[in-house]
Amino acid sequence: MDLLTAVSSGFAVAIQPVNLFYCFIGVFIGTLVGVLPGIGPVGTMSLLLPVTFHAPTTSTLILLAGIYYGSMYGGSTTSILVNVPGEAASVVTCLDGYQMMLRGRAGPALGIAAFGSFIAGTLSLIGLMLLAPPLAEAAIRFGPPEYCSLMVMGLMILFILASGSVLKAISMGAVGVILATVGQDPVLGTPRFAFHIQELLDGVGLVPLIMGVYGISEVFLNIEKTVIVKVARVSIKGLLPNLRDWRDSMKPILRGTGLGFVLGILPGAGGIVSTFASYALEKKLSKHPEQFGAGAIEGVAGPESANNAASGGAFIPLLALGIPCNVVMAMLLGALMIHGVRPSPLLMSEHPDLVWGLIASMYVGNGMLLLLNLPLIGIWVQILKIPPGWLYPFIILFCIIGVYSINLRAFDIGIMIFFGVVGYVIRKLNYEAAPLVLAFILTPILETNFRQALIYSKGNLEIFITRPISAVCLGLSAAILLSASFPWLKARFLPKGNLDADA
Repeated sequence: MDLLTAVSSGFAVAIQPVNLFYCFIGVFIGTLVGVLPGIGPVGTMSLLLPVTFHAPTTSTLILLAGIYYGSMYGGSTTSILVNVPGEAASVVTCLDGYQMMLRGRAGPALGIAAFGSFIAGTLSLIGLMLLAPPLAEAAIRFGPPEYCSLMVMGLMILFILASGSVLKAISMGAVGVILATVGQDPVLGTPRFAFHIQELLDGVGLVPLIMGVYGISEVFLNIEKTVIVKVARVSIKGLLPNLRDWRDSMKPILRGTGLGFVLGILPGAGGIVSTFASYALEKKLSKHPEQFGAGAIEGVAGPESANNAASGGAFIPLLALGIPCNVVMAMLLGALMIHGVRPSPLLMSEHPDLVWGLIASMYVGNGMLLLLNLPLIGIWVQILKIPPGWLYPFIILFCIIGVYSINLRAFDIGIMIFFGVVGYVIRKLNYEAAPLVLAFILTPILETNFRQALIYSKGNLEIFITRPISAVCLGLSAAILLSASFPWLKARFLPKGNLDADA
């Protein structure tokens, strides 16, 4: 299938009424999530997974993807107007966006954030269309050894995902691997780690685990650190940037798009790193760096473009190779598995309508977001006045109903609450949930292909290093592990005197 044919077939899928509806709902909820501090796209996607069980697979992915890139749009609104980032990726926007608001330029700040996000999102989708098919064609040569090594590399990604201790990331990954082996052996059918509990023979459910670790625990954390946002009365006029604003912003938008797209492809980098990198780059290139932090429009245009471009780049590893590069992509991978789609490097060749329909829907969604963000800014700001005491009980109720509706088992509600407590405790102890979720999703694929490869080679482990693609993946995995462990090894084995000398 050539590129033009694939794109046209994708738009034929995307403009179907049901998919347009799911796309609108996704970007609308995503924008709302971006506006409300503390909830985040991951928690929202985990809450909505049960709702999508009876929806078409393509519609489900369109909905969840819309929540992801829609939240990148919405986060800028509160960053500019009330100096509270709705999303972590919008922290940098506070620096100059809020200062522009104080100087009476809230309209141009919001306008350039929306237009920059639209331009970056569109250009990143073009890059996605051009890069994903060649990678997918190369992946057709993958067999069980290559799949296995690719999943090993996916597990090594959890070390890059960790922003703190490598050992804590390893321990969380180990917990995810153990939880993934609960249930029946995929080859022999014998029970493993079920402890004679009938409900555990099918394994730990992905949805109760994700909703507990992200949904319930997020509510617990927000209850104890709730901040009352004082919404200022701001007259938002002149949303269209003037010619000077465009002249100052176009180069930052294009640079932020390129930087964000490249960093979005890399494991763990995503929108947060790209926004800081874009801001630093624009400040370094500016003829007036002293204006940054005092209301420079470049400090809004660059980072906002970067985080939206990063969301497009993040889809390349998932769609072309079947591996997630961040926890949001892991959530989409889990949604594919729930709908019976086997995530693999053959995803684009086996399910072209699904993949190209998703990509085309992102074009449509970007247009919807541009139309949503500008007229509804006043409504989004008023939503910040909702008391948390009303919001969080509804989230917990929604979690309970969603989990129970899957198998109609009260046991699943208990599992969700258990993992909600676990998620709360590990995050209080500065452990991260992302490695646990990623390991839980990738382990079954890793185990199945590992055993198939050993059956094929009659137990000879050399098959993993004698096949070129497998050897390259394992080599990259080793490099990732060493790079992530280097700070710990340096602190552990380098004499203290040498450390002081280096300092």
